Amino acid sequence: MSAIAVHVHGANGRMGAACVRAIGAAADLRVAGATDGRDDLAAALARSQPDVVVEFTVAAAAPRHLLAVAAAGCHAVSGTTGLASADVDALAAAFTRAERGVLLAPNFALGVILLQRFAREAARYFPDVEILELHHEHKRDAPSGTALATARQIASAAPGPCNPGRVAEHVEVPGCRGGVVDGIPVHAVRLPGLLAHLDVLFGGAGQLLRLRHDTTDRTAFMPGVLHAIRAVRARRGLLRSLEDLLV
Repeated sequence: MSAIAVHVHGANGRMGAACVRAIGAAADLRVAGATDGRDDLAAALARSQPDVVVEFTVAAAAPRHLLAVAAAGCHAVSGTTGLASADVDALAAAFTRAERGVLLAPNFALGVILLQRFAREAARYFPDVEILELHHEHKRDAPSGTALATARQIASAAPGPCNPGRVAEHVEVPGCRGGVVDGIPVHAVRLPGLLAHLDVLFGGAGQLLRLRHDTTDRTAFMPGVLHAIRAVRARRGLLRSLEDLLV
């Protein structure tokens, strides 16, 4: 069986470079091409002829890049977060027409996927919950796509509104209580020395349930990226989470 040809777009970034190394080390995959966000992706894809394109760039440019992938008839795995809902809808339509799959995943760490599963279960019993996410100082979007997805999953799994019956608060400094996503406060921290960290706290009478995932190296994302490359080829249209490819 021939190796799956993979083109990495955003290969000069930290995540892109890690993907190039991981793909190159996998026996069933090969790096067919590697480009930066400033390169002409359509022309590069015409040369590299990949099966799958891995895309890690920035939200302002990712929709354009991914539309070029669909036009080239390739599947896509993207970890760029912060895309507008209208852009996501356009990508879903483009890949459906092309009969190719596109994964827009906020996180590729398998531990995060498990944390989200546990959080959905906990939401059935603990209505009071807040989320804290911590990232390095170069993270562009806040809150992170992972925190947004986690909040929405918790709210969807909860049998009723999250954080019901809260008293009116006097907020001395606007924003200090975080942003609110589906009734759940989400707090974002950006500091040097951090990579990617997610903390979900459920409060109950006399107890605190804390679910935490810490990413200390980008190698944590690589098993998920490699699995997505292999699995997305059997899918069509939009996939919103790595978990969609684990079932």
